[in-house]
Amino acid sequence: MDKERAGIQSVEVGFTLLQALAGAGRALMLKDLAGTAGMSAAKAHRYLVSFLRLDLVVQDARGRYDLGPAALHLGLATLQRQDPVRLARERLPALQAQIPHTLALAVWGNRGPTLVHWEPSPQAVVAHLRLGDVMPLLSSATGRCFAAWMPPALTAPLLAAELLQAGSSARSDLPRTDAALQQLLAGIRQQGCARVIDTLLPGTAAFCAPVFNASGHLALGILSLGATAGFDTAWGGSVHTPLQSMAQQLSHDLGHRAMVSPVQPTPTAAG
Repeated sequence: MDKERAGIQSVEVGFTLLQALAGAGRALMLKDLAGTAGMSAAKAHRYLVSFLRLDLVVQDARGRYDLGPAALHLGLATLQRQDPVRLARERLPALQAQIPHTLALAVWGNRGPTLVHWEPSPQAVVAHLRLGDVMPLLSSATGRCFAAWMPPALTAPLLAAELLQAGSSARSDLPRTDAALQQLLAGIRQQGCARVIDTLLPGTAAFCAPVFNASGHLALGILSLGATAGFDTAWGGSVHTPLQSMAQQLSHDLGHRAMVSPVQPTPTAAG
């Protein structure tokens, strides 16, 4: 049992070469590849000989090494088997241990961002939301998250209708012009997360963090919401930080490489 737990160290060492190639994003000479992986050129070469035989790496005419067709096939097989919602659902209990508030998952449906999973809070649930509900783009954290990162061709008609409605209302907490909307969305992208406070539901605050797939497209949104009185609405606070961290890790596990950078705490403001 002890040997099984220890694993095979040579496999783990060799894998660092594949990780180095994947991280480099280009072919590397032996010396550069070995240095990136933190090993000698002679040691790296022994592993690369085996990887060449397995088609995990290839070598070009200039002697540079790069990932090979076997690595591509493994990656494609992984992508085909991925289910972002399932992966997110499996991680919600651990996230809720850090954030004692209601959590939910949303994906883009034929009518907009749609709630597809609900993880009730051990505390009282304050939101009157149900699975299948389609969230508004301007007044909900979920909607703002999708408005910020979905292709404009999909969101433009819905945003135009909501802007028209907001413009004819007396509400001051929603953008009423396209310029104000673009400013709002730019701020969301900068923070890497959407937030609302008493905007959709009075007395309720929420964050929604984006999860991206290997193609860089928004796969889903992870939502946390609760009563404003007991909900940390600060950027970089006890709700935002673990929520965004989980979304970033899930994006990474789905193959997304350009991860959203963590934000620094800023003064809390209604929005």
